[in-house]
This record gives sequence, structure tokens and C-alpha cells, in this order.
Amino acid sequence: MSITREGDALRLEGAVTMATVPALLAQAREAGAAEVRALDFSGATEVDSAAVAFALELRRLTSAHGGTLDLRNLPDGLQKLIALYGVEELLGV
Repeated sequence: MSITREGDALRLEGAVTMATVPALLAQAREAGAAEVRALDFSGATEVDSAAVAFALELRRLTSAHGGTLDLRNLPDGLQKLIALYGVEELLGV
């Protein structure tokens, strides 16, 4: 699992799960998460409910710095979790 900054986006690679999210949050902050405008899940190989929390935290960070965060290439499983938890509006999906 890793995060790569590509312009104004962060691209996720690998698992985004309870086991990996703490390290991903640290990587995201190091990559300037507060200034990015998109979070790309196209490289995510596995997601669980922690991926929802991760997206919410990054959205909070960008919002605190006056920006918005667009979620891109959401896996079907993540879309279902977002709907299950009723946070579509919070995440802009």
C-alpha cells in the first residue's frame, strides 16, 4: 500500500484497510494532503470500512484549508460501504 502524489491528486495503490490506513494517513500528510483536490482509488486492491474513514479524514483536511476533495475511481465495494453508512453527501458522491 502506498500513496503517490500526481499533480493535485493522491493516487492509492494496494489495500486501504484497517491495517493500512494509519500508515496511509501519515503518507498522505507527508504528500501534502491538505492541498490536493482529488483522491484516486484506481490502484486500490482491497477496501473495508476504514477506507470510508480515510476518505472522510482527507476531505476534512482539504476542507479545513479551503478546498474540496473529489473521490475518483471508487471500487464497487467502497461505493456500497459509503451508501451503507449514509455518507454520500459528506463525501460528495
